[in-house]
Amino acid sequence: MNNAIWWPAVGMAALTCAVWFRMYYVRIGQMKRERIHPQSVATSAEAAARLTDSRAADNFRNLFELPVLFYLALALAAQAGLVDTAVVLMAWTFVALRVVHSAIQCGYNKVMDRFYVYAAGAFVLWALWLLLAVRLLLG
Repeated sequence: MNNAIWWPAVGMAALTCAVWFRMYYVRIGQMKRERIHPQSVATSAEAAARLTDSRAADNFRNLFELPVLFYLALALAAQAGLVDTAVVLMAWTFVALRVVHSAIQCGYNKVMDRFYVYAAGAFVLWALWLLLAVRLLLG
């Protein structure tokens, strides 16, 4: 069961990679179409002013916020021997919600749809941390 905890991490890494490719596809496409010189978007302020579609870039940055705590929770669970079906299921649920969140943000980007999915994912993550903390306390 211990190795099962790493597959959700692989899933999150794959999602992050997919969003990274999307971000560069969109950015390079716009830069070619509009003949934007790379140096003119060297800073985040310049990029925000020149590049009009920031959905994938915004999502890419977002994948380094809550997911950092997700990766740490997986490492803690594995190291402390706390991996079981509930932990793995919560981990995959978080990944699935992040996939939906990314699809919304990189796609039609309706804020309230994105917020509900984000909040659900955050709730799952906090519940995972609570479960791990309780199990650590109880030994």
